[in-house]
Amino acid sequence: MPFLAEVELAGGFAQWRSEGLPPPVRLLPADDRTTAAAALARALRGNGLAYGGDWFNARQLLAAMGRRLATPRPGGPGVLAAFRAERARKRAEHEVLSLLAVPLEAGWRSPLPRAPPLAAALEAAFGASPSGVAWLPLREVLGAVGAHEWRRRGVEVPALGARVHPHYGVFAPVRGEYVELVASALRARGAGLLPAGSRAFDVGTGTGVLAALLAKAGARVTATDLDPRAVACARENLAALGLADAVEVVRADLFPPGRARLVVANPPWLPEESHGPLDRAVYDPGGAVLERLVRGLPGALEEGGEAWLVLSDLAERLGLRAEGALDALLRSAGLRPAAVLEARPTHPRARTGSDPVARARAAERTRLYVLSPDGAPGFARASA
Repeated sequence: MPFLAEVELAGGFAQWRSEGLPPPVRLLPADDRTTAAAALARALRGNGLAYGGDWFNARQLLAAMGRRLATPRPGGPGVLAAFRAERARKRAEHEVLSLLAVPLEAGWRSPLPRAPPLAAALEAAFGASPSGVAWLPLREVLGAVGAHEWRRRGVEVPALGARVHPHYGVFAPVRGEYVELVASALRARGAGLLPAGSRAFDVGTGTGVLAALLAKAGARVTATDLDPRAVACARENLAALGLADAVEVVRADLFPPGRARLVVANPPWLPEESHGPLDRAVYDPGGAVLERLVRGLPGALEEGGEAWLVLSDLAERLGLRAEGALDALLRSAGLRPAAVLEARPTHPRARTGSDPVARARAAERTRLYVLSPDGAPGFARASA
């Protein structure tokens, strides 16, 4: 949620602007003479830091503050305690380090010496620039610059034979397991399930990558997302892929009106609180989105239709969701898995580290559940 507020600064007031961090009570001046220890001490007391020195020195100060920030210790033994300590560390980084702010003016120009051109990246991420001076967390500015480079380069999706271009705040398909699982299911099942022109839903489309796969298989697709940035991102990617006429992208909370022959969804897979916009693609507090999705699937399917639910089992491996809880939820919604496809992790975090969380990520499996209200037979369990 964007925050705009007037904050006390040097006897007056300044505009604070942030995508996800509430304003501090006050902003204290900081510059090239401010040490990392002093800056961190002020930030830990909840003060924002209005940096007025050199741009590159601001970046160095931010990095030095991060190195000094204490790492929370696990609150107990086991993988769940280690995971929650890791999350606490990331939240502390977000909340404390985001208090170092830099000034931005009309046209998204920073008056700081040696500041780079920022207009293209910040306009793409945040829209219209401030009319006067606004103070933005440096971490958010740098995140927007990095996201703009991701958007420019794009992410290669082998299953599509093309690149998709994620927007700021939209989850990028860098974890390819879920895409490959849907592509494998379409190869195994698509011809019989999706006669040309059949209707399909892609629920929570993000960049639009799964909608593109469904359209290439011959379906008429309605893709939904609640995030306006994701809706714009998916429309742009599908147009670039030449699929705009085959896919309608709409803003909706889960399902569009009507029913479909196939409903595909890759919901957030960890039932924990999210700490920022990108987290919402991964974290689902209390599993509420997953439950609403599963319970809504029967009403979204045509007679003889199927739902493909793609979900990681990391929550079970971390102890965030009980073994068998997903099966119980499916049964309570009147759904039965007719078949399951499974993929091992390929992302870098699954191959590094020896701590309990890293071992859980290495053992993680992503599964595509073929679901139908009557439990009709499908294809056998397999690995992608």
